Amino acid sequence: MRPEDFRTGENAVATKQLKVGFVLARTFTLSAFALFVDTLRLASDQFDRSGRVRADWQVLGSTRHLVTSSCGVQVAPTSDFIDPSRFDYIVVVGGLLTVDRPVDDETVAFLKRAAAQRVPLIGLCTGTFILAEAGLMANHNACVSWLHAQDYRERFPTLSARSDRLFNLDNQRGSCAGGTSAADMAALLVRRYISHEAERNALEVLQIEKARSPGDVQPHRPLYENYEDDRVRAAMILMEQNMEYGLSIPQLASAVGLSRRQLERVFMEKAGMSPAQAYKLVRLKRARALLANPKLSMIEIALDVGFENASHFTRAFKRTFGATPSQVRASPAKIH
Repeated sequence: MRPEDFRTGENAVATKQLKVGFVLARTFTLSAFALFVDTLRLASDQFDRSGRVRADWQVLGSTRHLVTSSCGVQVAPTSDFIDPSRFDYIVVVGGLLTVDRPVDDETVAFLKRAAAQRVPLIGLCTGTFILAEAGLMANHNACVSWLHAQDYRERFPTLSARSDRLFNLDNQRGSCAGGTSAADMAALLVRRYISHEAERNALEVLQIEKARSPGDVQPHRPLYENYEDDRVRAAMILMEQNMEYGLSIPQLASAVGLSRRQLERVFMEKAGMSPAQAYKLVRLKRARALLANPKLSMIEIALDVGFENASHFTRAFKRTFGATPSQVRASPAKIH
């Protein structure tokens, strides 16, 4: 049974090997590739024997030349571009966006041939950019890292993209923000097309307690990175680490070696707001990111970021962002 799309039920029973082909871009991200393929490897058999019992994979290339990753480690393709229909999925592993022509024309032609044969394509890390450049992301909602979201929108203004979630499985396309979420995406495929037991075995060996779902929130750039003053940055790190129960302003000041009055002055000079205002902004930005997870109720989100009740949270949220949490949740494009 070859999956026709990503909408197969999670309790599906595999009747043959899950076969995955990897296409590595120049300066590809080694960690994303390694986590994805190792999840398949560990799910394929038991006792870490690396046997290809329930899954198989190949690194595909137009040549057998070594492909250099962004960290300098090189990987050799193991197969030429064979018939795409021999694979259940083809995963394109992207890398640095500054590289011209991350893949050659033969690779692009192969991806287009795979799409024409309805073989699902996955863009891992910036691999989604390669699929979009080839014209293969039309009518598909791409999931990209917050780090690259603006680049994607500028390069492909007519395409849909979101940076609030870890990965997305959209009909005949998949996309993933990269990093450790590569293992989460691979685990979902293992669960769907091999078994829950195989997924559990892989994650346990990888020392991953639990796979995250497509609805889980993608970690965003910390707010403190917008400021250069070390005292402001240190205080805001503490704010982000203490949202649910909170620290008092005197406690924050003491923790960074300042009096309350000194901390107030530094924040007004360097951040243009008081520490209390900054603390509220940190909480509300975190809440806006959590809205991407439909499993979380408004009261759960409110309590998670330190508000006493949902009504107080809703009023503060609307004053800051100009819309209620419910309105923002109904319009995913507003969640960044």
